[in-house]
Amino acid sequence: MPTESSRARSMNETRDRILDVALQVLGENPDAGMGDIASAAGVVRRTVYGHFPSRLDLVRTLTERAVTEMTAVLTDATATDPEPDAAWAGFVARVWPVAHRYRVLLALRRGEYGEAIHGLLGPLDELLADLVQRGQDRDVFAQHLPAGLLSQLAYGVVFTIADSDRSAGIPGSRAATITSLLTLGVPETRAVALAGEQP
Repeated sequence: MPTESSRARSMNETRDRILDVALQVLGENPDAGMGDIASAAGVVRRTVYGHFPSRLDLVRTLTERAVTEMTAVLTDATATDPEPDAAWAGFVARVWPVAHRYRVLLALRRGEYGEAIHGLLGPLDELLADLVQRGQDRDVFAQHLPAGLLSQLAYGVVFTIADSDRSAGIPGSRAATITSLLTLGVPETRAVALAGEQP
């Protein structure tokens, strides 16, 4: 007879598998339903609904996971690099795999779940705005827009490139780093130097 802890472990493993599969399925088709996700995860719909009572609950949980991962990366980047432009470049380089994995949130943020996703991204948005404000205070970043808006534009670039067709030859994190730094007003030579040897 399974113990309580083994049952809980099994439930957590199933929940994590559903989330991982949901990212893949929604990444291919943002309009996919819970039945599509259940089928791809090899479980019945009732199992998916047992963990996530609605599609919104599933999207919220995916967003919470993304925010936790991206916040950890940003905190590490700002602790490692004291210069705001170097910290931003380090953040984009490290967050690239995360942004690529969660790129579907960009599409979902534009749709019916926009308000929920936007609310959950709030703490990360504030950290990004703080970093851009620090760069503006040091005349490293452009000052023609408020820090909050400028940070959103620059970070949006990262997700846009992550969501693009990689077969078109777009060079990944390096392109995202340079383009987002240019959006922030960093001179091209400095942006290219900060991007360094990123792929």
